[in-house]
Amino acid sequence: MTSANGELDGVFSYVDAHREAFIERLIDYVRRPSISAHGVGIAEVAQFISGVLNNLGFNARVMPTDGWPMVYGERLEAEGAPTLLLYGHYDVQPPDPLDEWVSPPFEPTIRDGRLYARGVGDNKGQHFAQILALESLLAVRGALPCNVKVLLEGEEEIGSPQMPSFIATNRDLLHADLVITSDGPVDESGRSTINFGNRGVLSFELQATGANRDLHSGNWGGIVPNPIWTLVHLLQTMKNDKGEVTIDGFYDNVEPLSPLEKQALAKLQVDLADVKRSLNLTDLDQPLERGFFERLMSWPTFTINGLHGGYGGPGSKTVLPHEAFAKCDIRLVEAQTGDEIFEKVRAHVAAHAPGVKLIRQGSMDPSKTPLDSPYAAPIIRALTTVHGEAPILEPTAGGSLPNYVFTKVLQMPAFGVPYANADESNHAPNENMELDRFINGIKTGAAMVTFIGAMRGEVD
Repeated sequence: MTSANGELDGVFSYVDAHREAFIERLIDYVRRPSISAHGVGIAEVAQFISGVLNNLGFNARVMPTDGWPMVYGERLEAEGAPTLLLYGHYDVQPPDPLDEWVSPPFEPTIRDGRLYARGVGDNKGQHFAQILALESLLAVRGALPCNVKVLLEGEEEIGSPQMPSFIATNRDLLHADLVITSDGPVDESGRSTINFGNRGVLSFELQATGANRDLHSGNWGGIVPNPIWTLVHLLQTMKNDKGEVTIDGFYDNVEPLSPLEKQALAKLQVDLADVKRSLNLTDLDQPLERGFFERLMSWPTFTINGLHGGYGGPGSKTVLPHEAFAKCDIRLVEAQTGDEIFEKVRAHVAAHAPGVKLIRQGSMDPSKTPLDSPYAAPIIRALTTVHGEAPILEPTAGGSLPNYVFTKVLQMPAFGVPYANADESNHAPNENMELDRFINGIKTGAAMVTFIGAMRGEVD
């Protein structure tokens, strides 16, 4: 692998020469549990990764929050060069169910060119590749081509509850020209990807109650209100059979796709027949005329995650339940906000089922960076240099990340550059990362920092 002008040859050679050592250090990192949902190993891993940054000459420290701490480090020595913020998270998902792991989740094991361990893809292996990229640049050149800040969160796997307040409180500390997050998988085809945004999410619960206890359906059916029917009727008023959300004003702030976004969507490919076959479907959800990627990237959704109440055991039980609840989420697109949409849901519930209790359970706003951002070019160049082909450009991801704190609070462009394989099994048993992708992630990080550093004076 050779860069176009040779300026990265020495760095790439260094990475190749240290391949086994880098893999051993990754193994040492991922064998350390840091489960935010359980509070297991968080303090120890925060101190560990802060120490790794300090050993690279970063001014790094563990910063407390009202929850689990953040790890922050900076090295600001490239006068006149852009400042890059690298974001990741050192916390991991619980490993359950343990009996489905081929090898123990915190005993990292290499099989068929992959490292299996909880957190190796999500997200330790990916942000550790970024850190090793910085180490490789320093080892070969003695300095970084641009200024670099690193922020590693300890609560991403539980919804990033402290991120908004932490970012708002530390605006000056975290100020940068752009932020890059390496998380999630590459495209199903194996091609590298740049993601320019993500949908937001609003989660809430609807609770309906009837009598003070379950009743006999023969003695009380048709007399006592059934809370499950209360929720069914309410939910029916919120979305129609055409796939349209019918909450008043729901689509008011949905922004249309830009011409560049439409062009990018048109280049994305999916085999719909294969998708339906793999899911045992005959049709997709309504509206059928809406394209696959258009659905995922440019439209909000309303999903019933669960509808619960009454008897669910074997056989039958002629009971009239006294309570029911529905758990729901709404995926948000630019320029919707969680606050705006929750208020519209609240007004709708009050108008159609005033006795139903609405409980907000959390939200993240959407994030979007323009495809023509001047910082897109060096990232595209870096990925092309390492992988030998241009990356796929995704205007928006269907899932949700707290990137809005960067684009909306700090007012800077945010890019997602995933390194993990498409079948990394993040959040599931046997999470893994292809070792070649980990090594290429180190090279990609080095290339991105190098090409961003070359932009001195090009961006105001």
